[in-house]
Amino acid sequence: MTDWLRWPFFEDRHRDLAKRLDEWCEANAGHHTDDVDRDCRALVGSLADAGLLKFCVASEGAPPDVRSLSIARSALAYHSGLADFAFAMQGLGSGAVSLFGSDEQKAQWLPKVASGEAIAAYALTEPETGSDAANIAMRAERADGGWRLTGEKSYISNGTIAGMLTVFARTGSAEDGAKGISAFIVRGDDPGLTVAERIDVIAPHPLARLKFDRGRGELLGSQGEGFKVAMETLNLFRVTVGAASLGFARRALDEALAFASSRKLGSATLADNAVTQDRLGEMATMIDASALLIARAAWQQDAGTGGNRRAAAMAKLHATETAQKVIDMAVQMHGGLGVTVGAKVEELYREIRSLRIYEGASEVQRQIIARSLLKEVRQ
Repeated sequence: MTDWLRWPFFEDRHRDLAKRLDEWCEANAGHHTDDVDRDCRALVGSLADAGLLKFCVASEGAPPDVRSLSIARSALAYHSGLADFAFAMQGLGSGAVSLFGSDEQKAQWLPKVASGEAIAAYALTEPETGSDAANIAMRAERADGGWRLTGEKSYISNGTIAGMLTVFARTGSAEDGAKGISAFIVRGDDPGLTVAERIDVIAPHPLARLKFDRGRGELLGSQGEGFKVAMETLNLFRVTVGAASLGFARRALDEALAFASSRKLGSATLADNAVTQDRLGEMATMIDASALLIARAAWQQDAGTGGNRRAAAMAKLHATETAQKVIDMAVQMHGGLGVTVGAKVEELYREIRSLRIYEGASEVQRQIIARSLLKEVRQ
C-alpha cells in the first residue's frame, strides 16, 4: 500500500491517515469474526472511537473526501472484509444526507453516524428491482403532516441493525419512472418497519429483507428528486468499492507470495517455478493498474474535475473484476489449502464476489462507460 500513497494523487494528510489505519487494523481488525450482528456493532464502535468514521460524512459543508475513503477501505479490506463493510456502510447509508440533507437533517444524523451512535443503511433494492432502480415499487404517501412508506426492500446491508435508513420510494405514478421517486430518512426503530427476513450470503454480514407498513419517512431533498439522490450517492462511493477490491487483491498477492516462497517443490520452492512467477507477475500488474484507476478517479472526484462518472465506473469495474482473477489465482496456487475453510484465500474468494454486483454490477459499469463515450462522439 505504501507505493500508491507516494503517487501525486495523494497528500500528506492521506499518508497520515494510512498510518492511523494500519495501527487500528493491527490492534482490532482480526478480532471480529464470530457473531455478525455483535461484531458489526463492535466494529462500528471501535472505528468511531478511533475517529475513523468522521471520514464517512460531510464536514464543514464539504462532501466526504473520496481519497480518504478509498485509502480506508483498501486498508480495512486487506485485513478484514467485515471491518471494511462496517466502515463503508456508515458512509453509504448516510451519504444522501451528506449530499442532499437539510442543515437540520445533517445536524441530527451525521454526528450520530460519525460517533457510531446510529448505524446507517441504504435501502434502494427491492425484490423485483435491482439494477433497474428507476422502476422501484415502494410507495410513499402524504399522511399526518408527513410521509408514510409501504412496500418491501431486499438485500439491505445493515438491515437488521440500522438506526437510520435512507429509503427510496415512489411518490409519483409508475409511468413517471425515475422522475416519480423520492428519498426519505427512516428511523430504525419506527414501528412501521420490520425485518421480514434475515438473508445469508457467502460472505456473512447483517443483510435483510425489510417490510414497511406505513412506516414514517422524512423527505430527503426535493420530492421527485430521489433517483438523482440515489445515483449521486452511489457515484460518490463507487470508487471506494474498487478500493476495497484492491485491498482484497493485495492481500491475496501477499498470501500467494508467502505460500509460494515457503512451499517445497522438489529441491526448490513453488516460487522458483516459471509458471508461478508468470502468475505472480500478472497478479502484480493487474493490481497496480487497478490502483492507478482508483487514484485517478478519487482525485478527480475530490478536485471536482469533469469526467468523473466514467472514471469511477472504470475504477470500480477494473478493480472488482481483476481482484476476482487475482484471488482465484491465489486460490489455485494454494491447491487444496486454497479451498479449505479457514484459509485466508478461501475467505477472500467469498468476500470479493459480491463487489462485482453491488453499487452497480459490472455490466452496468460497462454501460456507463460506453454511453459516456458515445455521448462525446454524438456531440
